[in-house]
Amino acid sequence: MGLMGGSPLTGPGPEGIQPGPDGGFPPLPETGGLTNAVDWVVGWARSNSLWPLVFGTSCCAIEMMATGASHNDWARFGLEVARASPRQADLIILAGTIVEKMGSRLITLYEQMPGPKYVIAMGACTISGGPFYYDSYSVVKGADRLIPVDVYVPGCPPRPEALLYGVMKLQELIKKGAWRNSLIPRPINHAPFKDEMSETAREWEAKEKLKQEGMKEAQEKFKAENPDFKGVVIKRVAAPKFDEVARVVRPARGLPPAEILALLKTFFPTLGVYNLPEPDAAKLAALGPEYVLDLTVPKEDYLPLISLLRDDARFKLDFLIELTAVDWKDRFEVIVHLLSTEKGHKVFLRCALPHDAHPELPSLTDLFSAANWHEREAWDFFGIRFTGHPDLRRLFLDDDFPGHPLRKDFEDPSRVVKRPY
Repeated sequence: MGLMGGSPLTGPGPEGIQPGPDGGFPPLPETGGLTNAVDWVVGWARSNSLWPLVFGTSCCAIEMMATGASHNDWARFGLEVARASPRQADLIILAGTIVEKMGSRLITLYEQMPGPKYVIAMGACTISGGPFYYDSYSVVKGADRLIPVDVYVPGCPPRPEALLYGVMKLQELIKKGAWRNSLIPRPINHAPFKDEMSETAREWEAKEKLKQEGMKEAQEKFKAENPDFKGVVIKRVAAPKFDEVARVVRPARGLPPAEILALLKTFFPTLGVYNLPEPDAAKLAALGPEYVLDLTVPKEDYLPLISLLRDDARFKLDFLIELTAVDWKDRFEVIVHLLSTEKGHKVFLRCALPHDAHPELPSLTDLFSAANWHEREAWDFFGIRFTGHPDLRRLFLDDDFPGHPLRKDFEDPSRVVKRPY
């Protein structure tokens, strides 16, 4: 039997064009039968020839790839090769976390896709921000706040079977909407953010209170009738004990911390050791062979000290491992981690800065080229300005992002929902 007549594979044809007893088709009625027939054919074709766009951003992308691989093989459902170009795709499967800086790129990809186009939001992070809903300055609280979403597949992450079910639900929607309704986008979610956890906890507490009040009479009656009743005691299985494995201490390399400190004190007598008042050789040796010397440096000695550590042949700390910052309650602290690739010893340096709006520190870009990236990161997140930096601008966030998100005083209710505990 042909397509219009229906078959076990395709199902029945649309109402108004079913074959008559003689096998022929009756005259088309004047109620849009031809339009319905074309609409049904177009919807059937579109729903079974979806071309998804590659858009996996996090762990859900692994499940999406598994859905397209041989074991599940989404080609059985009409999805074929995932496209890398939006002009060749009509479906986006959003698989993973969407951050704010990525949002404008997602909107661009969606607008570049030819219509009709469809969106499946896969996983908790894509649908609502997931575990990053609270205290997050960058994670978008749901893809439907950026582009229209047709089908939601919850889970963390959802299994391939769940995504295939979501694909089948999308196919049903396409067949229902088909030609006439396929270009009508779903609305963007503009609902304000709210503390879902606290609201759910309050509702749960109220329901539990009503439940206990309803059971109170039955509980008292049961106690009166069974005064010797004791609840079920669950015996816990004792945790197995394993023999302690001796930790292998790595041998010390390069100069010992006490010797480095003694040499530096001759040039910079104001140096201190973090969390170690009045340090001496005995105290430093007691910290063990794996201890890395952790120095506190005044701002005026910051650049000369690091220059000495890099150029002096006794130290030769020629590799910048890390430059980052911490926002304490009373100060900022820039932390530098240096390594000598030849000798093997390391040094931490901490430089405290006042807790004002525009803390400043000399740039290390003339000493270490890698400082360019690290200092831009510290400027982006903490607002610490490094004077002499050749290109101090934001690294991770958009240029118009308001403020610096890793500061403790950062607040932006349009982006951040504070954790209730």
